[in-house]
Amino acid sequence: MADMNAAMHARGRAFKYGDNVDTDVIIPARYLNITDKAELAQYCMEDIDPDFTDKVEVGDIIVGGMNFGCGSSREHAPLVILESGVSCVIAGSFANIFYRNAINIGLPILECVEASEGIADGDQVEVDFDTGVIRNVTKGESYTSTPFPDFIKQIIAAGGLLASIKAQQEK
Repeated sequence: MADMNAAMHARGRAFKYGDNVDTDVIIPARYLNITDKAELAQYCMEDIDPDFTDKVEVGDIIVGGMNFGCGSSREHAPLVILESGVSCVIAGSFANIFYRNAINIGLPILECVEASEGIADGDQVEVDFDTGVIRNVTKGESYTSTPFPDFIKQIIAAGGLLASIKAQQEK
């Protein structure tokens, strides 16, 4: 997982987008025949931010508005975000299927309207997943999201639901 340690933290530059960022914008359908995750990730956010993959660095954070990940139920959307090096997504709200798909593949996501509204493109952001505190380092502001329950922390730390199940079976 990108730029996360055992204490479940993330820090990076914010890439800010608006409301209703749908899965077709996150990964355009014309690329869905690509099976290599790294190659597919090269097209992440292409239709909304053509330079995203050139600018994003490991650990960076996507900040969206309301209803992030709406549209089709493709699991490719959170996968390409994670594969591009993004450490987490913060939004005012998420489409339910995107939320489930993100957790299932191990992409941390946090709902927080205040952070969504307060964080600007390019701000440096820190996230403590254990406490739910999101800190805008650039502006010196803090926002509070609901921290992950332990079972979701375990899924994310394992790298997704399937990896978590496999790890539990091996115990």
